[in-house]
Amino acid sequence: MTASRNRPLSSHFSLFFSRNYQSKAAFAIMAVICLLASRVEAKYSGGTGEPNNPYRIATPNDLNDIGNHPEDWSSHFVMVNDINLADYNGTKFNMIGEKTPDAGTPFTGVFDGNRHMITNFNYTGSEEYPTGLFEYVGPSGEIGDLALQDVNVTNDYLGSTVGALVGYNRGTVRQCFVAGIVSGNHLVGGLMGYNYYGVISYSFMSGTVSGADDFTGGLTGANLGIISSCCATGSVFGGNYTGGLVGENYHGMISDCFSSGNVSGRGYDAAGLVGVNVDGTISNCYATSVVSGNHRVGGLVGYNVDSTISNCYAVAAIDGNDNIGGLVAYHESGSYTKCFWDSDVNPDVNGIGNGTDPNVTGKTTDKMQKESTFTDAGWDFVEIWNIGENQTYPFLRVYPAGDLNHDGRVDLFDFGILAGHWLEGVE
Repeated sequence: MTASRNRPLSSHFSLFFSRNYQSKAAFAIMAVICLLASRVEAKYSGGTGEPNNPYRIATPNDLNDIGNHPEDWSSHFVMVNDINLADYNGTKFNMIGEKTPDAGTPFTGVFDGNRHMITNFNYTGSEEYPTGLFEYVGPSGEIGDLALQDVNVTNDYLGSTVGALVGYNRGTVRQCFVAGIVSGNHLVGGLMGYNYYGVISYSFMSGTVSGADDFTGGLTGANLGIISSCCATGSVFGGNYTGGLVGENYHGMISDCFSSGNVSGRGYDAAGLVGVNVDGTISNCYATSVVSGNHRVGGLVGYNVDSTISNCYAVAAIDGNDNIGGLVAYHESGSYTKCFWDSDVNPDVNGIGNGTDPNVTGKTTDKMQKESTFTDAGWDFVEIWNIGENQTYPFLRVYPAGDLNHDGRVDLFDFGILAGHWLEGVE
C-alpha cells in the first residue's frame, strides 16, 4: 500500500484544497498578467504607437498625457476626435517634447491631426524653455492636418521662444492652422517660435502675435529652414525685426507665401512679409499689409543682406521715420529679379528706401491689376500665379477658390471660417 493510501481522509481533503488553491492562484496571476497586457495595449484611447496602429488621441486627457511619457515621443499618434483643452489653462498642460539649453528630448514621432481641431489651448507661463503645444520637435518629427482654434498662449520670460503649435522646431509641419493670440518676448510666432532648419508647408495663422523684444512674425519668429505655401493674416506687433510672416529669415528659403493685416515694429526693421532677410531666399511671395515702424520700414522686407528676392510684390501701406521702401526698406547687399510695388499706395517713397534697382519697379494700381505687367516680366501665370484682370492683384494658384485657410483643400475648416465672418461689414 502506498503512503497516500495510508493518509487519513482529512489529509486527502487538505491535499485537494491545497492543489485547488494553487490552481486558482495561478489562474489569478495569469488573469492579472492579461489585464496588465490589455492596459498596455489600451494606452491613451487605444493603439500601440506603431505606424500601422498609432496611439489614438480621443480626449483632452489623452493629449495632455503624451507630455508625461517621453518614452512615447518617437511613436505615432492620430487624433480621432476634436479636443477642447479649456480645463488645462495656466501651466496645467504638459507640453510635448523638452528643450534644455544643452539638448533636451524632442518629439521625433508622427502626430496626425487627422483633420481634427484642438480648441482653447490657453497657456500662461514665465519659463525659460520654449512654449507651444509641442515644446520641441526634432528633425524626424512630423505634425500634420491639425487645426488650433481659440488659442491664447503667453510666456513672458525674457528669453522665451513662443508659438501656439511649436516652440522650437527642427521637424516637419504641414497643413496646420492656428487662430488666436500668441505673445512673448524673444522669438515669437503665431504658428511657432523658431523654425531651426525645419520645414513648414501649407500652414496658416490668423490672429494676433505680440513680441516685446526681437524677432516677431505672424507665422514664425525666425526661420533657418524652408517655408512654402504658407500665409499669415493677423496683426503682428514687435520690437526689432518684425514681419507679417517671419521676423528674421536667416539662411532660409521662403516661397509661394503671403501676408496681410497690420504690422507694427517699435524698433528697427518692420515689414509686410519679413523683418530682416540675411543670406536668405524669397521667391513668389507678396504682402498686402499695413506697416508702421521707426527705422527701416518696408512693404515686403525691412533689411536685405546677401539675399535674393525674386518675383515678389508689395501693396503695403507703410509709415516710418527713416529708410522707407515700397518693397525693401534698406538694401545692404544681394539681388532682385522682377519685383514690383504699388506706387499709388506709397507715392512718396522709392522701391528701396536707401537706393534703387532696375529689377524693383513701381507700378500704379491699374498696372498692378493687369496680368500683362507680370507676364511681360516673365512671371508664370500657368502654374504659380493667377489674377482677376482689372479687379485683383496677382494671387497664388496654390490656394483653390474657397480655400479660406489656405491648406490646399476646400472643406469644413473653410466653412467654419466663413461662418465665423458671416455678414461682417454689413450695416
